[in-house]
Parts: sequence; C-alpha cells; structure tokens
Amino acid sequence: MQVSDILRVKGGTLFTIAPDALLRDAIETMSRLDIGSLAVMNRGELAGMLTFREVIHTLAKNGCSLTNQKVSTVMDTHPATCTPTTDITEVRPLMLERHTRYMPVMEGAMLMGVISFYDVAKAVVDSQNFENQMLKAYIRDWPEEQGKA
Repeated sequence: MQVSDILRVKGGTLFTIAPDALLRDAIETMSRLDIGSLAVMNRGELAGMLTFREVIHTLAKNGCSLTNQKVSTVMDTHPATCTPTTDITEVRPLMLERHTRYMPVMEGAMLMGVISFYDVAKAVVDSQNFENQMLKAYIRDWPEEQGKA
C-alpha cells in the first residue's frame, strides 16, 4: 500500500497558513477545524509544519503566553516528508523514529497532502481486516479432500 492510497481515501483538502501569521490565529484555526496541524506555505512552497506539539512547547516555554508570536518562530522548518509513491511500510518507522504525527506528502516541490499517524494506522488496520475477511472466506470455501468417504 502506498501513501497515494491514503490520500485517495482521505481526500484532497489541505489546511495551510502563512509563516507571518500570528500563532494565536493558527491555534484558533486548528481549534475551529478540529485539526492537529497546518502546513506552513510561503509563496506556494512548503516552509514548514505547525502542529499541536510546537504550540504546546511554545506555551510551556512562555508561561502559557503567546505574545504576538508568528507561526514562523515556532514551526518545524524541516518536517519529515514522503511522496505519494512511498510505501506505508517505510512511513511507519519514520514517523515512529521522529515522533511525527503529521507528515507532508510532496511530489517534487508541490504539497500533495498531509497524512497523520492516525491515517497510517487506519490504513494498516483496514488492510489487515480485508485480508482476514479474504482468508476466512477462502477457508469457508475450502474444498473437501478427494477420495474421502
């Protein structure tokens, strides 16, 4: 299974923000849309990722104050990325190793989407459930051995 399979099921909606936007506006957007990340775009290119992890670290560091901080001051400027043709078996260990919950999917310099750890886990579970159903159907239809009476 490839990342493109997840994007196809998930749909093409992208939630983005500019690096010079205020962090409080980004938090409001994330809360209103009930999402955990925003792709930070600068002149049509991915500049970084803002996730609830960066927000929480910033709040903890600043005594729960945002003080007109811009997204660019807290975003992850070098997020782990993958391509639509990346196999899920490659994405899972990368996400675990880097403690990444959200991963931009890039095709060259173009952002194709963002997948979450949840998206990956759901795809794996759905795939395993399908395989289990196929195996059970195969076993139910198992032909009887020839020559037995």
